[in-house]
Amino acid sequence: MEIRQLKTFWTLASTCSFSRTAELLNYVPSTITMQIKALEEELGVKLLDRLGKNVVLTDAGQQFLPYATKILNDVEEAKCVSSQHGETTGTVIIGADEVLCAYLLPSLFRRFREHYPDVRLLFRPLSGQELRHSLREGLADVVFVLDEFVVAKDLHSEFLKDESFRMVVSPDHLLASRSSLIIDDFHKEHFLLTEKSCSYRTLFHQSILKKGADALTELEFLSVEAIKQCAVAGLGIALLPEMALKEDLREGNLVALPWDLSDISFSAQMLWHREKWISPSMAALIHVAKSELKSNEASGS
Repeated sequence: MEIRQLKTFWTLASTCSFSRTAELLNYVPSTITMQIKALEEELGVKLLDRLGKNVVLTDAGQQFLPYATKILNDVEEAKCVSSQHGETTGTVIIGADEVLCAYLLPSLFRRFREHYPDVRLLFRPLSGQELRHSLREGLADVVFVLDEFVVAKDLHSEFLKDESFRMVVSPDHLLASRSSLIIDDFHKEHFLLTEKSCSYRTLFHQSILKKGADALTELEFLSVEAIKQCAVAGLGIALLPEMALKEDLREGNLVALPWDLSDISFSAQMLWHREKWISPSMAALIHVAKSELKSNEASGS
């Protein structure tokens, strides 16, 4: 079993793409295939299935991945301990939900690339409990979540910024011109919401029911952009974090409703596993994230 085979398997498990893995590792796709085949023959099990252009780990592959991750982390740690000089290099796997990836993290990635051009960032879009699971299974180094403050014995949570929410509609919606609202105004309205596993949807649902609303008529979406476009088209009332709405509110594509949502204010947080060895590249990302995102919060941007 060779380190390069483990690295290829680990990268393939992260990207779920032979072509993307070949690009990241500077191999031709046939080399990726040969290394995976050799690893499977040595282990005597099938590690992954190719379903069209997608790669899916088998049960054996899922069980083997944490061991491959640990071996590669140990090798990287040994290299760092042995080396006294040189630029910060390596790979950091990042997980985040759609909202943070689209509206919070681009500035961080740009700043990080300016300071650490030799560190490779590998991004995994995940949602809900998948983010924490990825840390516990060693599938991600750092994840960014928008949630109530995370308290877990095995995870470190670093507060980055508070985030408020808005209820928005199209400018020609019947409620758009109202200066105040009562709970009955939402009767028979359609709410455009994220999937049920989303924590702020759950909290919103509890909040509005406590204020006297009847059972809500809800349309569920997997994409924040889809929610916004449907709201712009006049299909209902959208509930979204303010960071996702700034441009549309400024340009007049959407109008914020006068409804108090202070009870569902969440925080953007950065999480990592307490027992994980923090490599120089991972430490660099954590440092830049604290500097970039907390400074933006302090300046109100």
